[in-house]
Amino acid sequence: MERRFKVYVYKEGEVPIVHDGPCKEIYSIEGRFIHEMEHGAKRFRTNDPQRAHVYFMPFSVAWMVKYIYTPLSYNVTPLKQFVSDYVKAVSTKYPFWNRTHGADHFMLACHDWGPNASKGNSLLYNNSVRVLCNANTSEGFNPQKDLSLPEINLKGGYLSPKLIQPPLPNASRPYLSFFAGGLHGPIRPYLLQQWKGRDNDMQVFEYLPKDKDYYYSYMLKSRFCLCPSGYEVASPRIVEAIHTDCVPVILSEHYVLPFSDVMRWEAFSIQVEPSEIPRLKEILLAVPEEKYRKLQEGVRVVRKHFMLNQPSKRFDMFHMILHSIWLRRINKMLG
Repeated sequence: MERRFKVYVYKEGEVPIVHDGPCKEIYSIEGRFIHEMEHGAKRFRTNDPQRAHVYFMPFSVAWMVKYIYTPLSYNVTPLKQFVSDYVKAVSTKYPFWNRTHGADHFMLACHDWGPNASKGNSLLYNNSVRVLCNANTSEGFNPQKDLSLPEINLKGGYLSPKLIQPPLPNASRPYLSFFAGGLHGPIRPYLLQQWKGRDNDMQVFEYLPKDKDYYYSYMLKSRFCLCPSGYEVASPRIVEAIHTDCVPVILSEHYVLPFSDVMRWEAFSIQVEPSEIPRLKEILLAVPEEKYRKLQEGVRVVRKHFMLNQPSKRFDMFHMILHSIWLRRINKMLG
């Protein structure tokens, strides 16, 4: 892939909604990918669209919400209209969209409304590769062509110093599990109802002090980190757990995990049905020590794939995204 794969980035559109995106906080992967694709990644980017294997539409759904959405209206029509207009612009100017009905094009969005925005064009929704944090199969996410994007929360635009270097393998972890977060969606209230303040082994909180290092200290002291979905399926806790060598416990429904086409998530995480939340402690205590050590080693192995570097490095999150897009393009061509 590194020698052959070429991406053409459309030049159409103006900042801030196109060619820009958030580079800090919870949707930071949107802006980081766009910036790396446009200003770095010389190995993968081509200025000759005839040489490209895929075509990237560099608009930011997060910035659409910021700049053209009317707050509290819950009307996503402006987002869909923007996407419709953008596809119309590039498909009218270039032959590439019409040649494959959009199958060799991709968009990337971490905002919850990325899937809704993609409905602005039916070919984009049904044919193109949609790289989405909100990878919910019950809402139209198609793992055969779409790609699940890891959600990473860069407070202030930077990774906490506590997460830059992996912790020591023999570090003390006195807590069995940990979670702290708001009551978003149906799963978290059930988790807190069952476990908040009930068991010292199960460190479950609604909120902690806003100091993020306090939050990471709990992760670094826990064997398992609980990662329940909120309003939408994705959670930055999965990446945070991996960064802290804390085995992720996935509590979700209809969620396609990031890079699951090339990663064996069962080798470094545990998936528990939300209905089993009352048995969480029993389930986690039943994990044999040898298996736990293998899971934690698996977390260390995949850690580099969930790092967001600037500039990007081989095997990091940026490369994993491109690799999965490359695989989907190959599968489409062979199919």
